[in-house]
Amino acid sequence: MGQAAAFAERPRALGPSIRFENTGQVFQTDEGPLEALRGVNFAMDHHEFVAVLGPSGCGKSTLLRIIAGLIAPTSGRVDVFGKPVTGPRDDIGIVFQAPTLLSWASVEDNVVFPIRHKTGRVGEADRARARDILASVGLEGFSKRMPDELSGGMQQRVGIARALLMDPDILLMDEPFSALDALTREELGFELLKIWEARPKTVLFITHSIAEAVLLADRVLVMSERPGRIIEDLAIDLPRPRGIETTTDNRMHDYAAHLRSLLVKRH
Repeated sequence: MGQAAAFAERPRALGPSIRFENTGQVFQTDEGPLEALRGVNFAMDHHEFVAVLGPSGCGKSTLLRIIAGLIAPTSGRVDVFGKPVTGPRDDIGIVFQAPTLLSWASVEDNVVFPIRHKTGRVGEADRARARDILASVGLEGFSKRMPDELSGGMQQRVGIARALLMDPDILLMDEPFSALDALTREELGFELLKIWEARPKTVLFITHSIAEAVLLADRVLVMSERPGRIIEDLAIDLPRPRGIETTTDNRMHDYAAHLRSLLVKRH
């Protein structure tokens, strides 16, 4: 059974899945207050794919951590499905830059770890689901392998499978492909599109790659230097499904040139 048919359909959410309203974040450091975000306003519709671009240190990862409930904003508010974020949620999956796999556990055990952590037990149905998801990310037959037997790209696929196991409504991705070589990065980008198109989710995707943002996203948010603010909210009008042929579309190059001009002006 494919992933798209494996789970019952959920009703469409009313209103935005995610909303930032005049959100600010100040961290207390040994050198004094550090303002990471100032007056951030944006919303994401149900099953929308939004990429975030911006210079290093502009607060992109801080946005993600606030949505995930890992930190609380110091001003304004952030809502998920119309309610303020008060802590981590089961309906949010996270993929980090490094997959942080358990070195002593098999691929399958790494994927089912969230269920073991939450409930203390893993059933055969959970393992079968994990194997289905591994197949969907191109790792069929690798469930018994150990992490050190996998390439960097394969390890990141395991990290994505783990984030998908609980079938989250929202998927947060913090530069998930940045440590990979260019070919593997492109391949995983196309794989992610197939997964998202088969089982849509609300995705916030942080990246430093302009081409990657344009290829994947419905919208691209551009952030200023710290304190981070949204300085551009660009809709990407490219047909879906997208694939290798999309990279030759002149509109993709026009979008990339526009975004590059915004980012270069601020360096």
